[in-house]
Amino acid sequence: MALNAKANPNYVPKRINGKFAPGWSGNPGGSLEATRRSFNKDFLLALAADFKKHGAAAIEKVRKTQPAAYMKICALLVPREMQIERSGTIKQMSDEQIEEAIAAIRAMLDVRADDAAQVIEGEAEVVPSLPAPGSGGTKMPKV
Repeated sequence: MALNAKANPNYVPKRINGKFAPGWSGNPGGSLEATRRSFNKDFLLALAADFKKHGAAAIEKVRKTQPAAYMKICALLVPREMQIERSGTIKQMSDEQIEEAIAAIRAMLDVRADDAAQVIEGEAEVVPSLPAPGSGGTKMPKV
């Protein structure tokens, strides 16, 4: 005997016109992706809470007792490759823009040269000379 609304008044169909009825899931076990996301979220929240309590002390302990592991962790945090994107190349610049860039570079170099010249043009300070080693000044103790 088929279950339907005529045979059983309390019967609720799982599908209505090919669609799942309200309250019925097409996947009662849940989605694997949703389960993984939920687990990852819970794990990371628990890890963050534990790190807030004990993180600094744990890092210090690892640094003192296992410096190689500490350095490995530090190295893993540094990106292995940096991707550099060139947005404005010289080939895309007009002649006027290139000439302006060259003028700006020359101006910066001139400022650097002026700063270096000011340091070089300073006055020498007279310092009393020290006796040369072994010239009979102060004697070094023999070891």
